[in-house]
Amino acid sequence: MTAEENFSQLNLELPPAPKPLGVYKPLLIDGKHCYVSGHGTLKPDGSFIIGRVGDTMTKEEGKLAARQVGLAILATLKENLGSLDKIKRVIKVLGMVNCPHDFDKHPFVINGCSELFAAVWGEDNGIGVRSAVGMGSLPGNIPVEIEVLFELS
Repeated sequence: MTAEENFSQLNLELPPAPKPLGVYKPLLIDGKHCYVSGHGTLKPDGSFIIGRVGDTMTKEEGKLAARQVGLAILATLKENLGSLDKIKRVIKVLGMVNCPHDFDKHPFVINGCSELFAAVWGEDNGIGVRSAVGMGSLPGNIPVEIEVLFELS
């Protein structure tokens, strides 16, 4: 099955493709690579999930927030590329978690996005290398920000 078919079977709703909140491009293509800037927890209604994982949110809520970031990234890909099928594979995911200094479940939280990508592109192409780190704060008090490097088909 294609990435578009896989996504359709998940019955998830994409938010609108987010607009930059600063001076940057949401996506940049360089040869066979597609760099996606850090995305936040944009919901379908245009609002953001806010909170701090391990403080005002549970790690499970943080994982759902990371999935929502993944959906925002998919929305950016579809708006700029026309189809998720133009992505060959995930190369690198950098996940940042807004959390207290003693929170240590960053990989669990970022799995929300990684599991989504694995469902869309399959385990061979949807799982790349990854970093999951904690941050003292993130813009607008969002719980998760993620940037990704993809290989184009």
